[in-house]
Amino acid sequence: MFIIAVINLYLGMDSHRLDRTAFKAQTAEEATKNQALYYKQLTWQERLIIANYLNSVAYNYPENEPPRLDKTLFSIRRRK
Repeated sequence: MFIIAVINLYLGMDSHRLDRTAFKAQTAEEATKNQALYYKQLTWQERLIIANYLNSVAYNYPENEPPRLDKTLFSIRRRK
């Protein structure tokens, strides 16, 4: 257990701990309804923060440092 605690501390994983008292047993229909109600209550800024976090997890980059666009692959052309 000590090794796992040290690894979690080193990787900064202690900041994201699961609060097991915040959840309840529910059906899939209830969960869908409750989730929709929760996200509708958030401001658009809070939803944007969540989207940024999910993108960083999905594409494996640091949360507030998205990868830069490789401008050598794209060029600007004018329409005639």
